[in-house]
Amino acid sequence: MQDVLVKNILPFWQTKMIDRENGGFYGRIDSQEVLHADAEKGAILNARILWTFSAAYRVLKDESYLETATYAKDYFISHFIDQEYGGVYWSLDYKGQPLNTRKQFYAIGFAIYGLSEYARATGDHEALDYALALFDSIEEHAFDHEYNGYIEATSRDWQPIADMRLSELDANFPKSQNTHLHIIEPYANLYRCLKEFRAKESCDYVPAIGAVLPVGISVPQETIDRVGGALTNIISIFTDRILNPETHHLDLFFEMDWTRGAGHLESYGHDIECSWLLHEAALIQGDPVILEKVEPIVQMVAKASEKGLRPDGSMIHEANLSTGHVDDDLHWWVQAENVVGWYNIYQHFGDESALEKAIRCWEYIKAQIIDWEHGEWHWSRHPDGSLNTVDDKAGFWKCPYHNGRMCLEIIERVKI
Repeated sequence: MQDVLVKNILPFWQTKMIDRENGGFYGRIDSQEVLHADAEKGAILNARILWTFSAAYRVLKDESYLETATYAKDYFISHFIDQEYGGVYWSLDYKGQPLNTRKQFYAIGFAIYGLSEYARATGDHEALDYALALFDSIEEHAFDHEYNGYIEATSRDWQPIADMRLSELDANFPKSQNTHLHIIEPYANLYRCLKEFRAKESCDYVPAIGAVLPVGISVPQETIDRVGGALTNIISIFTDRILNPETHHLDLFFEMDWTRGAGHLESYGHDIECSWLLHEAALIQGDPVILEKVEPIVQMVAKASEKGLRPDGSMIHEANLSTGHVDDDLHWWVQAENVVGWYNIYQHFGDESALEKAIRCWEYIKAQIIDWEHGEWHWSRHPDGSLNTVDDKAGFWKCPYHNGRMCLEIIERVKI
């Protein structure tokens, strides 16, 4: 996996995707390896690139990864952060000017994820300060004080909008499993980062909501507790609201009061991804009572995701049980999360069959998903084994985060 990370995934982004003319990273390379230099630049793609190279540097200590991560951090702060209203623009044009200024909290979550990982890797206070300011933005503008949880989106100046969808493929509901999954993920990482900074006894400042902290100022126990409290709460949202107690799958879309919407949907990739991210959040949170509640759920959700497994080790995307429609494409990101999810079950619960599932999927990835000729991974294969030649090699939703993280997670876990 380390060979795939350093020879296949990361070089693709360093050699083909850095936009030296306009700054940042190009918005798209299509499935035919054609660069679209004028494609819009998405916050999600850029935040995920920041996370990936920051984590790669933290784990592998390659200075070229630090250089790319720093380049990503500087561009993200100077272009994607809304200096007037706070938060993160959804997208920029190829020259770096704001294009879609809506505030999608999924994207703000990934900004926190990338910036907090850069801070973990480097000790950089500026990145941590911006991550904390973005945390404040989510807590102030997305948190539902009546029913708990987080809404999907607002306008640039934090006003309600009618269409909150993350993408055209999603149903239009005010709350979703996907957004909560990618808020629990950065909150856990931010909390871990703060505890690591605190261990260095460098915390002495309480930030105001929405404030950007001065460079060189860190955070006190009060701020750590505030982030930890938000993390504890979102763990409970998953166990008490998003988890379907009858099926052990995670429901996908919800009304404000948590009534399930959009029919009976099962997303096997999100199930297995959530199984390990929820476990990670509870481990980082560190409360044994919470961990005792979470660990049986982690195993149940992973078990439920088996419904999407195929004999060759791959996992299909999702199914709508209300309509009977099954999306049985074999997406790159689902395979990557499948490996980490099952390895997590093996590592923490000693389940040898889980290790076998992880290995079978890794063998499938090597044989069918990795592009050994041009670098990076293909978007997906169809159920008949044919290659998806429509969706991007790199783009708004196609990034080095799922596959790069899979490699890094296994590298770190094997070292343990």
